[in-house]
Amino acid sequence: MTRGAILVGASSGIGEALARRLAADGYEVGLAARRTERMRRIGAELPTKASVATMDVTDTADAREGFFELAAAMESVDLVVISAGVGELNRELAWEPTRRTADVNVRGFAAIATAAMRYFEATADRASKGERDGAGHLVGISSVAAHFGNGSAPAYNASKAFVTTYLEGLRNRQADRDADVTITTVEPGFVDTDLSMGGFWECSPETAAEQIARAIEKKRTHTYVTRRWRLVVWFLKAMPERLLRRLV
Repeated sequence: MTRGAILVGASSGIGEALARRLAADGYEVGLAARRTERMRRIGAELPTKASVATMDVTDTADAREGFFELAAAMESVDLVVISAGVGELNRELAWEPTRRTADVNVRGFAAIATAAMRYFEATADRASKGERDGAGHLVGISSVAAHFGNGSAPAYNASKAFVTTYLEGLRNRQADRDADVTITTVEPGFVDTDLSMGGFWECSPETAAEQIARAIEKKRTHTYVTRRWRLVVWFLKAMPERLLRRLV
């Protein structure tokens, strides 16, 4: 049976690179983002079947409806990756970028994550009746930024802390449920995309996609991209806030 993956935020950056990587591995791919024509061009270049859904995650009701319609149009959905996100420097605390970050990275993320879990749990229920396989895998793209407050981009770091903690909560919720859903938290450092806020240990989207694909295949619950960022997170957690404030 063909494996299928839905990628939300697939029109650029990590989402696009991962869509190409998964298609190369034989996945049927569902591409969801705002830039419809861009996704159609990407889909036409993939070696497997690709479906496209125009989706603005800030319109949460419409995004959830679009997610279920996309899933219904595909032969199988075994994997959902939520890569949609925004990040802006905002030291002056302007409201619009703060609101936009919360709308996309918090409200939008939770809307699709809950839709994916609902889909996988309904699939597991059908599997118990012998109608189809019941496994599922949800992947959320968080950030190393989740582990500290950034005075230059406070909303972005806080939104990624939400993503990391929310996914942890979903894993805890799944522990006593019948549905076999793997939940993976991905925390990249700097990746060469439009969201990048620096160049320290920066990797390409393709390198990030390769490492994320490996984590998906191994069903890891957590991974850093690249793996050396594990050391940075350990350092951040060990450092007193007063010293960390001076550093960042």
